[in-house]
Amino acid sequence: MKHRRIEVPYDQIEPETLRALIEEYTTRDGTFYGNKEMPMDQKIDMVIRQLETGEATITWDLSLQSGGIVLKKDVPDF
Repeated sequence: MKHRRIEVPYDQIEPETLRALIEEYTTRDGTFYGNKEMPMDQKIDMVIRQLETGEATITWDLSLQSGGIVLKKDVPDF
C-alpha cells in the first residue's frame, strides 16, 4: 500500500500543538543533537528554524491518519 503524504505548513498549526509536535520529535529515539546535552527550548528553536528554512517539514499521512516532522533530505518525494 502506497502512503499518500501531504505537507502541512507549520505556521498554520496552533502554537501549543506545534510545540507538542516539536517536543515529541526532539525526544524521539534516534534523534541526535551531538555529544552534549541541549536544553529543550534550544532544541525547539532549532527545529523551528529548520521548518522556517524548509530543511524540515510537517507531513500528514492520509492512509495512516498520522503526522510528524521530517527532514526533507530523508523524504525523497518531497
